[in-house]
Amino acid sequence: MRQQVLTNNFMNRPPLLTSYSFDHETARKELASAIIMHEYPLSIVDHVGFKRYSNALQPLFKVPCRNTMKAEIFKIYEYQRGKTMSLVVSNASRLAITTDMWTSSNQKKGFMAVTAHFIDDSWTLQSCILRFIYVPCPHTKEVLCDQLLNCLMDWNIDRKISSITVDNCSTNDAMIDLLWDKLDSASLMLGGELFHMRCCAHILNLIVKDGLDVIKVGIEKIRDSVAYWTASQKREEKFEETVRQLNVTSTKKLGLDCATRWNSTFLMLQTALLYKDVFIRLSKRDAQYNSLPSEREWGFARDVCQKLKFLFKVTELFSGTKYPTTNQCFPNICEIRLELRDWLHSENQVIREMAKRMVEKFDKYWSVVHGVVGVSAVLDPRYKINVLEFYFKLLFPTSYKEEVDKVRALCYKLLKEYQCPSSMMEGIGDSSSQSSSIDEESLSKYDVYMLRESKRMFACGDWSNGMAGLTELCNGMAGLIENIRV
Repeated sequence: MRQQVLTNNFMNRPPLLTSYSFDHETARKELASAIIMHEYPLSIVDHVGFKRYSNALQPLFKVPCRNTMKAEIFKIYEYQRGKTMSLVVSNASRLAITTDMWTSSNQKKGFMAVTAHFIDDSWTLQSCILRFIYVPCPHTKEVLCDQLLNCLMDWNIDRKISSITVDNCSTNDAMIDLLWDKLDSASLMLGGELFHMRCCAHILNLIVKDGLDVIKVGIEKIRDSVAYWTASQKREEKFEETVRQLNVTSTKKLGLDCATRWNSTFLMLQTALLYKDVFIRLSKRDAQYNSLPSEREWGFARDVCQKLKFLFKVTELFSGTKYPTTNQCFPNICEIRLELRDWLHSENQVIREMAKRMVEKFDKYWSVVHGVVGVSAVLDPRYKINVLEFYFKLLFPTSYKEEVDKVRALCYKLLKEYQCPSSMMEGIGDSSSQSSSIDEESLSKYDVYMLRESKRMFACGDWSNGMAGLTELCNGMAGLIENIRV
């Protein structure tokens, strides 16, 4: 049916009379897209109110049944999957994989999320969810390995992997070892030397959680206080009334933390500290409220929050998904270690004890990640080799040259990887096939780049802009490393 409709696309233009042709198939696709986008239940198509609403908008549109909508949604899924697969397979860059387990809040079922990260031809970081699948219990290393391997082979990317980043736990370690045995090691970057990466944000979470155990009792009391005054609407109203009585200007809402994520604990403490006087006043009005922290515990929480502000910002940076994080890690990891060293000499005993625990955990994981993040920092035009020398001199006064040489050696290995791609990976970047061996001229160019004055620019984005002083060689190497998620 052809209709005439008024359109007004621009605020400063008068309405235009245009022709419109109703297409039942297009309308059905848009309904399926809306169900996907807003997570509407399929039963919405059975709702009388929705049918009446649809009929009022367009009497010609016949609302389809659930099965029809389910089939339409699967069509959209297959179309989008095909588009994504074409993008992933055709891209010359290696893929960095991240995987994590999620638990549904209502059914307590485990799901595996597998995401691929790569830098496309326009030097934009792309992230694609390859699979989000239910994994039945028990979540053993064999079960997790099989699910991940099936996903990689289904997408035909098992020979294009640069690294796999997972949370730090014994099951994941065993799963990665098992996966290693099932993949062709010759197709892996550097023979798999960078295959297993541990999530920096997760490691930082473990480090800070160990430190927070020092004031565990105080945190529990604050958590119980927040839980008590948010347990019912009546208590929330009483809390808000007391806030007004004391003229507290903050508008932040109380919120419980997630026990497994320290940054949520930090936010809970930070907000609770704003309402310290409110909690004290309410303890005098409500005899059932018996979890008020002592003045000493409030003081500990305040001191700890002051110290953790920097770590909170770093955690947010590490958790970014729309930009490369590897090149940001090295200077921030070094700054964290320097901060912890200062905390060890704090006049506050609680801060000293917290720092001691955090340093033990930090040193345990430092050697695992510092190689690849060091290389990434060198390839960042803003940092280069200078940043390694600066921080290593502070952290390793007597052996900093050896530490710099370790990262330099890894850089040379990557240079060889870039110039001598395996038969499975014909190359990354436009120039990968121009040389079949690592030569002195390449090493010389690379050394000149590393020693050249650092440039103020954004990593990744400016490498496509004539590389602004960055050699073509390092441009290609960056494609190998910058998509790795740490």
